[in-house]
Amino acid sequence: MAALEAVEWFSKGVEALGHDHVYLARTCFERAAEMDLTPEACSYLALCQARTRGRFEDAVELARESIVGEPGNAVHYLNLGRIYLLAGRRGEAIDTFREGLKYGRNEEIVAELEKVGLRKPPPIPSLPRNHPLNKYVGIVMARLGLR
Repeated sequence: MAALEAVEWFSKGVEALGHDHVYLARTCFERAAEMDLTPEACSYLALCQARTRGRFEDAVELARESIVGEPGNAVHYLNLGRIYLLAGRRGEAIDTFREGLKYGRNEEIVAELEKVGLRKPPPIPSLPRNHPLNKYVGIVMARLGLR
């Protein structure tokens, strides 16, 4: 009975999150986690906590626990990557998204990667990206480990 209620709360939370009702979603995931602590509920709860409360370290820890509990689920990597983006940790977010793609093609992860953008800004921002000076300065900086 409790497991069935937990599934209902979880599905309501996913629906609320899809409509960008983050506070409602957090409440639903908290209820679902109280009844049946599943890795998916932890993952979504972590994302909601990061978005509503701004406790990024707690959210990262909770999301990592969900990955340990169910390492092959790409959704956990999606949520952890989104938490990293909220925390301003772009590099870790991209690495996490790429790790999630190893477990299956997830269109939401692909969309997040496209939204974030994989290219770094040019070394000399006042020049166009394809300017030879930008190109060669970028290559030299990359080889020296400065980029």
